[in-house]
Amino acid sequence: MPRKNARNTKGRIISAAWKLFYEQGYEETTVEDIVFESETSKGSFYHYFDGKDALLGTLANVFDEKYEQLIGEMDPSLDAVEKLVYLNHELFAMIDGGVSMDLLARLLSTQLLARGEKHLLDRNRTYFKLLRRIAGEGQRTGQLRTDRTANDIVKAYALWERALLYDWCLCGGEYSLVAYTDSMTPMFLESYRRNGVKEK
Repeated sequence: MPRKNARNTKGRIISAAWKLFYEQGYEETTVEDIVFESETSKGSFYHYFDGKDALLGTLANVFDEKYEQLIGEMDPSLDAVEKLVYLNHELFAMIDGGVSMDLLARLLSTQLLARGEKHLLDRNRTYFKLLRRIAGEGQRTGQLRTDRTANDIVKAYALWERALLYDWCLCGGEYSLVAYTDSMTPMFLESYRRNGVKEK
């Protein structure tokens, strides 16, 4: 039970922090604001985080919460490629509408400079577990090609998503992230379909 409470406390701090980062900006949000919004204590905050900057890496946790939600909402009749397209669209729509480009750019830059844990590459994340499950099922049911491993497909998909986010930030959001990914990601993923053609 204490472990569950600990997860809840940390989760409340993370959720409150990203809500405030979005509403009032990263620079304007203080540790005191986060503590107040999360209804925790400063002691609890510093038990989990060295400071506000340490929260930048937790955006991966926010993404994983979204994936947990999408698992329950995703139509099970979709094939593997369609599931990956759906996940990509839903996550990028959340980013486009709820994560500022400044925060996303900060996350990407901290991951590039990080000497230790790189949250975006953590294979134990819900993100990677879900992708491996979809890729594995897709191969077992003959939907996805098998001349590449499920891990190869997952790695390529994750790299594709990071590239899209990096380019969007690099271009200063001059184009719609969702519209672009909706037009390009299906074409990218079709190359992993068995025989390269959707079976009727």
